[in-house]
Amino acid sequence: MSVKKLGLPLMIGSLAGLFLLMILFPSAYLESALRGLAIWWDILFPSLFPFFIISEMMLGFGIVHLFGALLDPLMKPLFRIPGSGGFVAAMGYVSGYPVGARLTAKLWEQNMVTRDEGERLVAFTTSSDPIFLIGAVSVGFFHNPKIAAILAIAHYGGGLLIGLLMRFHGRQEASPASPSASSTGESRKRKSTAKESRIQRAFAAMHHARLQDGRNIGEMLRQALESSLKLIIVVGGLVVFFSAFLELLTQAGVMKSLYFFLDKLLTTVGFPASLSEALVGGIFEVTLGARSAGEATSSIPLPFKAAAAAFVLSWGGLSVHAQIASILHATNLRYLPFMIARLIHAIIAAGLVMLLWEPVMGKFMPSPPISQAAPVMGTSWTSGYLTDRLAYFCILIVFMTTASLVWSWIRISWRRLNRGPLK
Repeated sequence: MSVKKLGLPLMIGSLAGLFLLMILFPSAYLESALRGLAIWWDILFPSLFPFFIISEMMLGFGIVHLFGALLDPLMKPLFRIPGSGGFVAAMGYVSGYPVGARLTAKLWEQNMVTRDEGERLVAFTTSSDPIFLIGAVSVGFFHNPKIAAILAIAHYGGGLLIGLLMRFHGRQEASPASPSASSTGESRKRKSTAKESRIQRAFAAMHHARLQDGRNIGEMLRQALESSLKLIIVVGGLVVFFSAFLELLTQAGVMKSLYFFLDKLLTTVGFPASLSEALVGGIFEVTLGARSAGEATSSIPLPFKAAAAAFVLSWGGLSVHAQIASILHATNLRYLPFMIARLIHAIIAAGLVMLLWEPVMGKFMPSPPISQAAPVMGTSWTSGYLTDRLAYFCILIVFMTTASLVWSWIRISWRRLNRGPLK
């Protein structure tokens, strides 16, 4: 029997099992659902809802088109993505998941990116928005706004590294929407725009987007409120569902095996085993995992808790993955490259927190040395040992990205020499 044929029976069996657990543990189910609802109402709704409205207004006014036009020249040489991906990158990092995937799907529908380009684009533009990282995680969960600096550097810096690493993904091919160099109309447009500065072209793109939108401020605000309310309700529903789902699995004893496996894995790499609960929660839902990391016992050094939060934010949780998969299902973009990129991003982000903690946070937020963490498996792991391994890992990533950029430059230069002057 094929995997597709097995999918429906497995889904029906899983839902039936979940329904049975709800009947067997009604009080635990209700309490966990209320906890998820409290997280959404007390933290997520006030921190995310205004930002959703602002981002919709920015799109209507064309401000995001301005940033997208400014980022256009960086996309092709760095990420092997057409210039239109600059808008997706700007909007994805500003608005958070799953906006990057939604806009990538729109570019694919308009035949502006190929499958490989779309998979590269969605892999590194799916990230947490700054308001959630600062307001919900740093202030709401960690009760420490200073930690937002290291989380932002690790999360967004790791995302850019993923974008550079994704250059290796897929074949070298031209975008289907790439215009021909011999087109008379396009050549005239290039000659006219060449006389303008990049900033002028960016503002022209913003003005054109505003004229194309055509809505007045009142209509724009009303539609922004409607779409933002629908999105925040979906986010709240996923938080409540996964909160109840995790609690039911815990009551059934299923989570003990996951905790045991992660305990062994964390102790092997020198992390406190008590962070396994945060990581398991983050595997399913980013909000629950980030909250568990922030509210972990005070005996765990802050760098470890911040690294766990960075891992959870970069992985995104299966709730976000479900949203991305539903968006990609309408295209020919594959989910597997996205999942692998999320996992690598999570590992890189956690490593960057540990590696950059002292340079970034040590001066204005002294914390207990990492070596004061509880001994792991009878061995005292020092900060120098862990930092050295993370440094080797980051050096390897930098070397790979630099080599890819140099190789691309050599290949482009060689093609230009062999092709000769354009006619």
